[in-house]
Order: sequence, then C-alpha cells, then structure tokens
Amino acid sequence: MSVDYAVATETALRVVKLGTHIGARIEGVRLGGDLDPETVATIRAALNEHKVIFFQGQHHLTEDGQYEFARLLGTPTSPHPTVRSHGVKSLAIDSHHGRANSWHTDVTFVDRVPKASILRAVTLPSYGGSTTWASTVAAYNSLPEPLERLAEGLRARHTNIYDYAATAEDRPGDNERAYRREFESEYFETEHPVVRVHPETGEKALLLGHFVKQIVGVSSSESQALFRLFQDRVTRLEHTTRWNWSLGDVAIWDNRATQHYAIDDYDGGEHRKLTRITLAGDIPVGVDGVPSTPIAGDARGYSTIDPLPRAA
Repeated sequence: MSVDYAVATETALRVVKLGTHIGARIEGVRLGGDLDPETVATIRAALNEHKVIFFQGQHHLTEDGQYEFARLLGTPTSPHPTVRSHGVKSLAIDSHHGRANSWHTDVTFVDRVPKASILRAVTLPSYGGSTTWASTVAAYNSLPEPLERLAEGLRARHTNIYDYAATAEDRPGDNERAYRREFESEYFETEHPVVRVHPETGEKALLLGHFVKQIVGVSSSESQALFRLFQDRVTRLEHTTRWNWSLGDVAIWDNRATQHYAIDDYDGGEHRKLTRITLAGDIPVGVDGVPSTPIAGDARGYSTIDPLPRAA
C-alpha cells in the first residue's frame, strides 16, 4: 500500500492506494450529507482514478446519512427496477434472500446503467463474506490490439432473467424463491456495446458480466466463447482488489468501470446484510458513438439519466 496523495482539509484526508489497477482506502473523512465541496471533489477524483474506494470506522452512519451523503455524489435511483419490497431509500443486500456470488456490473439490463453505488455494512458473518471488485478498464487495456478491434465492434444483450443478488441454488428456500419472483416480475432487456466509453474519464471499459444473454449477430456457442474470452480478462487477479468487511465500513464503486463478486464463503447459519444506494448513470455509448438500445422494459421509473457532460 502507498499514500497516493493527501489533501489539506480540516480532517487531513488521505487516499491510500491498494493496487496498481484498482482500489484505494480513504482516511480522515466522516461520511454524511454535510461534507464540504473540497472533500466531495476529492472523493469524486479518487473514485474516477481508483474505481472502488473504501472508508472505515463510519459507525455513526445511518441509512438516512448514507442517503444524504449519496446525494452529494449524484442523484439516487429508486432501490431497484423490480425489487420494491426490500427498501425505500436503499436496497438490502441480504443473505437471507440469496448470495451474490457471481461477477456482475449492477443493473446492466436497463439502458441507463447506474454510475456508482454506495454500500454500507450492517450485519456481517463471523468469518468470510468479503467482496472482490475488478477493473473493466484494466481488462480492456490488457487486450492485444486485434482483440481490442474485435471487442469494439461487438454488442451484447443484457437481461434480468438471472438475479445477481439471489443466484441459483440447489435447494432455494422460500425467501430466495420469493425474491427471485419479484426480481423477474417485469422483464428488462437492453443491447449495450461490449466496449463503452466512460463519460467522465474518456477511458474504454468492457461492459459484460453475468446479465449478458447473448452477443449480437453470432450463434449461441460463438456467443459463449466470445463472452468467456473477454470476461476472463476482467477477472484476472491482477485486475482485482478484495475487501474484507468490518462493521463501519463503506465502499463506493464506479459501476461504469468495474464488476464485483460477493464471496460465498460463510456457512448458512451466518447472516450478511449490507445496504446499497445507487446513483443514476448515463446511457452507455460505444467507441463508434452508438448508444445502448432498450429492447424491453421501461426504466424511467427506476432512474433519471445522469446529465454529466461527456469527456472530450
């Protein structure tokens, strides 16, 4: 670890880099809706640079405080496009309803992919339950030039037919089945570019993850092979960072530049619950300038479209 940079504020904010491609810990900040503009600007800059940032010791933070802090960074969405019974301001990521042990970018089955999420630990198992994030920018940058050209010409359809927060289990219980029914209560499908341009940094990132249904224009077997080829670049260990949660921890990730995976390495008697607030994002645009296209479902009730100007 290294101190990436320090900012002269009343709380002596420090950004501590955790890896070459992704991850930083921010020290000296008490999160809430009353942060000064300079601190908020530093948090934004750290998020753009490091893709996922972590804060420790935020024991004072409540759901309301988490929400007010989120508003400093953007416009909160409703908790989820279809799951409406598990929170008003935040979505409960609760192991009682399933476990998110699959690589994904949040809510890519809608056209307006969220720009960021703020996740706060509420209840943790006595062991395990960490989360790993991967930089989809680093994944793109690692591609040899022929694969860059291939990826930039591809588009993929994403759907909510699978639930990232309640993945398939051999013997799902009543809670898991009910959650999955609610998750699939309205069908969404969107066609996205496989390579999107980040609207703030101008970086190129792979837009894939477990909601991908099909690579457009190829057979099912070819789609699976292409998906695996590029998805495996995302999850290379050198493109990842892993966070072992403690109570009082908060993580913020750039959903336009990452995937994540909640590790299912704790027994059934253990309980893990975190609250997630998601910020409205833009409609992804490919290298060719063509935006994503909604195929099914209307996401206007879930989220506005982020008005941030695009990178030059």
